[in-house]
Amino acid sequence: GERTREGNDLLREMLEAGVITYGKAFLENMKSGGWDLSTVDKDALKESKLALVFGQMNEPPGARSRVGLTALTLAEYFRDSEGKDVLLFIDNIFRFVQAGSEVSALLGRMPSAVGYQPTLGTEMGELQERITSTKKGSITSVQAIYVPADDLTDPAPATTFAHLDATTVLSRQISELGIYPAVD
Repeated sequence: GERTREGNDLLREMLEAGVITYGKAFLENMKSGGWDLSTVDKDALKESKLALVFGQMNEPPGARSRVGLTALTLAEYFRDSEGKDVLLFIDNIFRFVQAGSEVSALLGRMPSAVGYQPTLGTEMGELQERITSTKKGSITSVQAIYVPADDLTDPAPATTFAHLDATTVLSRQISELGIYPAVD
């Protein structure tokens, strides 16, 4: 539905901006309303400056719990093998926590605080601590974090915040005034 449309719009914008390159034939086909993936130029694709990893909410929790780790593995490849400085966007890290909680319930683990998985801190640490600089390159991450009931002390955002260098909190009250970005 809505998220699929947003993903398609994002991909089209990245193609039009040249951040992702599928080649001239595909771009011409896209501009005329087509979407013929058989026209993708694999050599042109290698010149792309972006990799996208998507997980949909209708997928099993095990698959969704791996999306963030997969994206991070790609970022590590570009950092370590290609010597690049990588900007990693995660929208939304709460989905990683949510999927982990669902997997934990399926495994029959006893929930901890507020119903989250008992391994929340470990799982978050395993992901967040890989976002680092090395002699070959760096990974910098910008993450959206859903805060349940606007409670910054909820274990999911609190565990995430512990790993971040900086945070910006958006305000519902400012948003309701029509002021964007709604930074308080």
